[in-house]
Amino acid sequence: MTTATATSPATLASTTAPSGNKLWTLYLRLTCVPVLWGGTFIAGRVISAHLPPATAGFIRFVFATLALLAALHFTEGLRAITRITWRQLLGTMALGATGILIYNLLFFTALSVLPAGRTSLIIALNPVVTLLIAAALLGDRLSATRWLGVALALLGVWVVVTRGDLSQIAQSLGKGELSMFGAVCAWAVYTLLGRKLLQGLSPVLATLWAAIWGTLFLGLLALRDIPHVHAASFTPEVWAGLVFLGVFGTAVAFVWYYEGIRQLGAARTVVFNNLVPIFGVLLGWLILGEALSVSLLVGGVTAVAGVFLVNWVKG
Repeated sequence: MTTATATSPATLASTTAPSGNKLWTLYLRLTCVPVLWGGTFIAGRVISAHLPPATAGFIRFVFATLALLAALHFTEGLRAITRITWRQLLGTMALGATGILIYNLLFFTALSVLPAGRTSLIIALNPVVTLLIAAALLGDRLSATRWLGVALALLGVWVVVTRGDLSQIAQSLGKGELSMFGAVCAWAVYTLLGRKLLQGLSPVLATLWAAIWGTLFLGLLALRDIPHVHAASFTPEVWAGLVFLGVFGTAVAFVWYYEGIRQLGAARTVVFNNLVPIFGVLLGWLILGEALSVSLLVGGVTAVAGVFLVNWVKG
């Protein structure tokens, strides 16, 4: 999944400090994670020009599920897949419906009409929306600094969406922007559901089961796309994008990210999420030739600064 600037539903109880000679490798991997997550917007942009959202999401998560099975084999053993209660199984079904089915349908829909860099800056609102929903529905309290971060992030995305003309917000919200905001909300629900439903499951196992459910749901929807999908749609670029999304953008980045949480703790690891929209914009410019407008840069810097405050400050 595309986990840019989002937190996992499953939490790790403790951290294990890495030895000095392994610390630099860990930080290198954590720096690569936002590069991979930023790259998901480039791959999604390429794929969405050729495949319907449900079909694209289904094939992506076939690859992701296989990669996560491999990750489980090397970390906990494949037998761990059966160590799940009925309550947890239903919980992962809810995660598959929100964080994979709904999120991917909206993610690919947005990228079919929006530039990758612009989309990556909108999705930077993930932690902000998650905190706001938690505050509204679960009674979580936010510090003044975090509220400032929320305001800055919203202002930055507002600048990006309106291309600098803040009075034109209504006219600037089209199919792509609304789809991406919907994807942000779906991921926020995914995160908050996981906080309540998945106590006791490791991140790899929780995400694997969510991926299994999500792949099933997306596959059922993809059946209706069969008459409209042709072999010519599966160009080498599309296959490369699907493999990248499933293996590197989901499984590899996920394992590296939660290895960072295990060894460094969530507070130090989550800061790396701030780099995701930066790499999304840069890769969109370098690979797809997307324009770097003043409003995109100013809004992006403002949004990233806001997300940084939200992630950095506790409470």
